[in-house]
Amino acid sequence: MPKIVVTGGCGFIGSNFLVRFVPKMTDSTFVNVDKLTYAGNPASVAEIANALNYEFARVDIADAEAVRALFDDVRPDWVFHFAAESHVDRSILGPREFFLSNVIGTVNLLEACRHLWKTADGHVFHHVSTDEVYGSLGAEGAFTETTPYDPSSPYSASKAASDHAVRAYHRTYGLPVVVTNCSNNYGPRQFPEKLVPLMILNALEGKPLPVYGRGANVRDWLYVEDHCDAILAAATRGAPGSTYNIGGSCELANLDVVHAICDAVAEGTGKDPAALRRLVTFVADRPGHDFRYAMDTAKIRAELGWEPRETFATGMKRTVRWYLDNPAWVDGVRTGEYRKWMETNYSGRTTR
Repeated sequence: MPKIVVTGGCGFIGSNFLVRFVPKMTDSTFVNVDKLTYAGNPASVAEIANALNYEFARVDIADAEAVRALFDDVRPDWVFHFAAESHVDRSILGPREFFLSNVIGTVNLLEACRHLWKTADGHVFHHVSTDEVYGSLGAEGAFTETTPYDPSSPYSASKAASDHAVRAYHRTYGLPVVVTNCSNNYGPRQFPEKLVPLMILNALEGKPLPVYGRGANVRDWLYVEDHCDAILAAATRGAPGSTYNIGGSCELANLDVVHAICDAVAEGTGKDPAALRRLVTFVADRPGHDFRYAMDTAKIRAELGWEPRETFATGMKRTVRWYLDNPAWVDGVRTGEYRKWMETNYSGRTTR
């Protein structure tokens, strides 16, 4: 029975990955390795917590000895590395934690695999990364797997460094790795500091919808379950050392995303969509805010046959419905720390 370590499995993408595949891959044992920071929520994996092929280990990947001891005990065949500090605004206010977790933590995992895996056969280290490592695009073009790195924030710089470390371990030690760089995800179980859940919950409560600048920044959006399917495809069918860009081919300005969320919330609740749109509040832009991201996904489509299943409209409808149907989860994550963070980040920044 293959053993699979999933780091950050109580976070947004990791929890969706586990909930999606633990019930399907009953011939594999999944070990969820999570530090349980403010954004790591055990409730996100509650529906698989008692599965016979699921285990949980509370470990900080920045602790090299703890990682090594865990890997010596579990002896994983595959590693899916989701764990990361990922909020750009937090990285601007406190960058050190991002480099500690995202760079040192990744190296600790690579070292544990290097010492455990004597051959490449039957193993894969899948490193989940972001399109933000590429920097900002103008009005035209898209990121490819060979686009030079040009990170703008401490967060994206830390992810760029971890990407380089993963590739270096492949080239230097022959470690079997795959790297995927993905566009903006949305969907169930996302901590409400991120744009989509923040707007959904604020719209439900009639609170202001804070939008940076004038909302003109453009992102490519991908439903999280489509991302999880792409990750599994890349890990199981991609060649060692490969990199794949993953995106939804759905470019939208931030203000258009917020308006779409207002419409989806209105449809799901009977609220007036125009009234929800009037809650939009423009706030001062953040430093180094990249203008546009867009992903060229030709490689993963051609080599692995992956295509996103959800449109933005269907994915957003499913996302809003999940938050409406899971108020206990929402209440559980909206703790005092979350509220303090939102007050610190947005208080006094209204520009309208």
